Amino acid sequence: MLTFIKAQASSLIATFLDFSTAIVLVNFFGLEPFSSSIAGTLLGGVANFTINRYWVFEAANDKISGQALKYFVVWIGNLILNAGGMYLLLEKTNLNYVIAKAVVAVIVGFGYNYIFQKKLVFR
Repeated sequence: MLTFIKAQASSLIATFLDFSTAIVLVNFFGLEPFSSSIAGTLLGGVANFTINRYWVFEAANDKISGQALKYFVVWIGNLILNAGGMYLLLEKTNLNYVIAKAVVAVIVGFGYNYIFQKKLVFR
């Protein structure tokens, strides 16, 4: 249970970086929400890997290249699910991009990220 709680804390930090990057890119640099979301997901992914490796799963003694490769494969799935989900919500609803991003992030976070990171990346 403690690992799950730590993973959620890591996810919140990564999500903060992800969302704040997307919001800044849209509101201050005028980029469109879809590409801004991808940029945020990239930054959040790097933060999440680092925090999970050293703190959540305490797997710093394992070979980083193997972990990084497995994380990258899982993260590509994360990126596809987040980008696809956001695209669908933005195209099919009138939701604000931040709300759409939040809805998708919660679903992907619980239903995909934690499971694959625990069972595959940092086992």
